Amino acid sequence: MLTSGFLHVDWMHLGFNMYALYIFGDIVATILGTTSFLIIYFGSLLAGNLYTLQYHKNEPYYSAVGASGAVSGIVYSSILLFPDMQLLLFFAIPIPGYVFGVGYLLYSIYGMKKQVGNIGHAAHLGGTIGGFVFTLLLNPILFTTNSTFVIVLAVPIILLLLFGYKLKSL
Repeated sequence: MLTSGFLHVDWMHLGFNMYALYIFGDIVATILGTTSFLIIYFGSLLAGNLYTLQYHKNEPYYSAVGASGAVSGIVYSSILLFPDMQLLLFFAIPIPGYVFGVGYLLYSIYGMKKQVGNIGHAAHLGGTIGGFVFTLLLNPILFTTNSTFVIVLAVPIILLLLFGYKLKSL
């Protein structure tokens, strides 16, 4: 559950995870501190791996490695902390962080359903859920200071938790 986060399929996989961590990790570490960053990172890694295990439990040959769940948790945490950040879609189109966050979740759900690429979409989803939950536990003031964004970012997570079991049967 933990060591898989230190293994990667190839240099591209490692590089993409580290690039995303570099961009979003500083936001979380600066606002919440190093200890909270580590709690969110490793909590999201475990959440991503547990969600993946639950989703793929009847697939004996399924295997996954990487820090994608942990990094997804940090990405979602940074968006929760700073929802109005501007991100560039396709390196050209500016979008608010919360729009990216919801879109990222929806794409991960689609990717999980359609098994798009050799990507651990379930780990992304579980890690995102972990990042959301741990950030709110460590910084509960967000419920009052960013309540609208907390709700907007929670809706796809709640829908996934309520109806995610249907992903396999559709």
